[in-house]
Amino acid sequence: MGIKQVGVVGCGQMGAGITQVCAQAGYQVLVSEISDELLNKGLASIDSRLNRGVEKGRLSPQDKESIRNRIKGTTDTTDFAACDLVIEAAIENMDLKKKIFAELDKICPKHAILATNTSCLSIIGMAMATSRPDKVLGLHFMNPVPVMKLLEIVKTIATSGETLEIGQTFGKSLGKTIVIAQDTPGFIVNRLLIPYLLNAVRMLDAGVATKEDIDAGINLGLNHPMGPLTLADLIGNDTVLFIANALYDEFKEPQYAPPSLLRRMVTAGWLGRKTGKGFYEYNK
Repeated sequence: MGIKQVGVVGCGQMGAGITQVCAQAGYQVLVSEISDELLNKGLASIDSRLNRGVEKGRLSPQDKESIRNRIKGTTDTTDFAACDLVIEAAIENMDLKKKIFAELDKICPKHAILATNTSCLSIIGMAMATSRPDKVLGLHFMNPVPVMKLLEIVKTIATSGETLEIGQTFGKSLGKTIVIAQDTPGFIVNRLLIPYLLNAVRMLDAGVATKEDIDAGINLGLNHPMGPLTLADLIGNDTVLFIANALYDEFKEPQYAPPSLLRRMVTAGWLGRKTGKGFYEYNK
């Protein structure tokens, strides 16, 4: 099955990035949001990134116009009726995701593949809300989507070999490097990343070193592009906490138990870059 029309549910940070890379790869993309306000905000973020690409010489004005013309927005999910692949990029709420998948199952053509960008939730749980669990898989993009080269494809126990193959072909067409993971919390990347981030928070809370020195140690000592606390602020400390809780609930291993400092920061609304304050302060 060839994919021509791609749908994206959600035009937030991840959904907008997914929409952009799909349009840049030549796909017609339909992206939805729950309101015109959120939709316009997401589309504006795409325009801003494309304009920066033109300013930096990575895109011609003609390329930018062509990419933008391949993107359409909607607040009506019935518009997904013509899509060959729909990628859900809503917030990490299982009940909401099941509702979206059940709705897409009724709207989308029988051949359409339904995918989720979840970072840790059970994909088989979403698949079983549909009549096509063999056509459901995870397409976990890294943030920021237009920059990061990796795509985690997650195969459930029900995902067919054909669906997995189509997913791989699609991911490669976006210029992504593919890794395949089983449907367990955290998949590959977050199952390794979260304990690393949590240990950095524990070190800070224990007074082992300052946040600046912890980050500099990893940045310069291990040649990572940013330290763990800076990275947690970029991801969102609420997101880190959510994934940590999901991992701990599944595995009951101490390495996944969220430190109290992280919980207190999330309670205080210190979520990182998106709120202007996390481990560091940012200009909103």
